[in-house]
Amino acid sequence: MTATRPVSIAVAPNGGRKTHADHPALPMTAAELARVAGLCLEVGASMIHVHVRDRDGRHLLDADAYRAAIGAIRKSVGDGLVIQITSESLGVYTPAQQMQVVRDVRPESVSLALRELLPDTRDETEFSVFLHWLRQEKIAPQFILYSPDEATRLAQLQGRGVVPFERLSVLYVLGRYTAGQTSDPSDLLPFLGEAMPRFAHWSTCAFGRREAACVVAGALLGGNVRVGFENNLLMPDGRIARGNEELVGVARESIARLGFNVATAAQLRADWQLK
Repeated sequence: MTATRPVSIAVAPNGGRKTHADHPALPMTAAELARVAGLCLEVGASMIHVHVRDRDGRHLLDADAYRAAIGAIRKSVGDGLVIQITSESLGVYTPAQQMQVVRDVRPESVSLALRELLPDTRDETEFSVFLHWLRQEKIAPQFILYSPDEATRLAQLQGRGVVPFERLSVLYVLGRYTAGQTSDPSDLLPFLGEAMPRFAHWSTCAFGRREAACVVAGALLGGNVRVGFENNLLMPDGRIARGNEELVGVARESIARLGFNVATAAQLRADWQLK
């Protein structure tokens, strides 16, 4: 690893839990997502991680809603951002429903929570068929990992051929979606222990005002960055950020001061081997 390697910055601008009551600039509609995408591209983001909502602002997995959001974002930024949809359940959807919405949308990229889509070994065949379809369709998965045990399990699934990708992208989540959660850079260390698997592309996300410190630590150790209102509303000094673009800007400025280049969407696609 050299300090000049490109580090990708993803923005997760809304998630499935927060609403305008949490922050008025949190994007809830396709138009709001498109506006935020443009602002975040300007300050260094190369990917946007998208959640969509129903008319009442609740978490939604719906192909039409995703198509509307993707279309609005593409109109705003062109190919300037990789657009990743979530398949997250939030306790509402079954694994079959989660996989079906991805098949219906055919996005450029999708995040997959291993604990949700494959909670045990009983559904390995169905999950593997889905992943083979993603590979055939050139849809880039990013596996969301909440613990080192999940990272080990993913590597084992890859070794047995259940996960058919040679190069895996993963996101290490430092903490949980709980009130007052504040992550610490040291939370990353268990994922990077000597006995832990090494993945081709990994990123870090974190909760609370130390978000920037956590993701910069990840960059220094060889990873990439995800920031945004899904996990955190606070700037490093504790004030509430004006918008997602402020969090992206802090991340970009921090890694640039350490000598890293910021990856473009084209570089991220090449790294993930997306056409």
